[in-house]
Order: sequence, then C-alpha cells, then structure tokens
Amino acid sequence: MTDGFEFTRDGEVARLTFTRPEKMNAITYGMWSAIPDVVARVEADPAIKVLVLTGAGAHFSAGADISEFRDLRSTADAAETYDKAVDGAVAALTASRKPTVAMIQGNCIGGGCQISVACDFRFAAEGSRFGITPAKLGIVYHFDSTRQLVSLVGPAHAKYFLLSGELVDARRAREIGLLNDVFPADELEASTAKFVETLASRSQASVRGMNRIIEKIVAGQQESDAEVDEIRLGALHGEDYAEGVAAFLARRPPKFTYR
Repeated sequence: MTDGFEFTRDGEVARLTFTRPEKMNAITYGMWSAIPDVVARVEADPAIKVLVLTGAGAHFSAGADISEFRDLRSTADAAETYDKAVDGAVAALTASRKPTVAMIQGNCIGGGCQISVACDFRFAAEGSRFGITPAKLGIVYHFDSTRQLVSLVGPAHAKYFLLSGELVDARRAREIGLLNDVFPADELEASTAKFVETLASRSQASVRGMNRIIEKIVAGQQESDAEVDEIRLGALHGEDYAEGVAAFLARRPPKFTYR
C-alpha cells in the first residue's frame, strides 16, 4: 500500500483511510496514482460489498499536496501527467459498481472534496468545511469532476464553489445537495456504519446494476442501451430476484447471495 493510505477490512466493508494527519491528509501524486488499484482490489474481492473513504485525525483531506506542485506541475507536460493521475482516481471511484461512501470530518477541500464528490454517498460531521479552490491557484478544474459537481448541486452552486473558492459549512453543504446527511461528530461513525450495513444487506445485483445505470445517466446518456438491457435482464434471471420475491411473499427478510 502506498504511503499516506491505510487499507483495512471488516467483514463485508473495506475502508481506505488517508493517513497524513500532520498534513491534514493532503493527497500526494503517489496517493492519486494508487486509488485505481485500491478500487480494483475492492471490485475483485467478492466478499467486499462497500468501500468507505475517510481521513485519520481531525480532517478528511485538505486537498492535493501543493508542496509537490513546484516539482510535479512545473511544466505543461508535467501538469498533464499529474492531471492524468487525478483523473484516473476520479474515474475509478466513479466507475465502481460497489458503493463508495465518504465519511467526512474537518476540512474536505480541493482534491479532498473532489474525491468525496466522486463517491456515491457523503456523510459529514457537524463543523466540517467544504470547498473547491482552483481559482485560488490559477487552475481550471477537471471536466468530469465539474460535471459530477454540477449534477450534485446544480450549475449555480457549482459556479459558487469553483469561481469563488469560498468554503461552506456542513449545514450549507447539506442544503445544496453536496451531502447526503450531517451528524454530530460523535455520531458520525455509528450513523455511517448503519447506512453501510443497509447497503450491504440489499441485493448486490440491484445495487451494482443501478449504480452503473445512474453513472451512465449522470454522464449524459439519454436513452437505454444494450448494456442497460443486459443488466436488467440478468437481474430478472438471477438468484436475488427469485429470493426477493419469495421473501416478500413469505413476509420474511430476504437472504441475498449474489456476489
């Protein structure tokens, strides 16, 4: 595992923790580059159903490690190489069929916020702060990450974030749709775990199939296609569908087996 990360498992749940608390969990080039491998590892493990991302200490992440920029983004070619690593991390999280959950405390700014937006769900502690700050650095934000932000909060709020670089608190972030929910700091872990447990208990054929379809819609697809038809037909012929119907008719909780 790359320096700056800790990857752990607890049953059906994997956790990726940013472990640079002395730098407010700033994300290095090496960390950006490693995220696709982490996601691939989760996707390939049939026992894992959900990936949780969080930060060690008081913060989720203050963003990309700007101390690297002088060396790693000093030329156009170098900046392009760096951006490919960021794009790869965002693309991997976006394409994950297994749900990804950002559990956020403290600062979630710049690249940290970018990572959280690429996740499927975002839960935060009261007192957390959010912002995306390319306008403070003379950077034009990544296209896919801009699209994801617009799909979450709408163009007006996306412009507020990207053009001003101002920060908002967790309450405001929840109001505009950036967050799914906000909890007192001492309840964040348990509340997130409860939701993750719910995700893991659902039909994984349904969860992963619908996650893929939503991804296609957010990317701009307007009509169904062969892949969507295959996903839906495969679910109808799968064990989870038979079990779900049988459980409903018997008035018992379903016991899904799809991996």
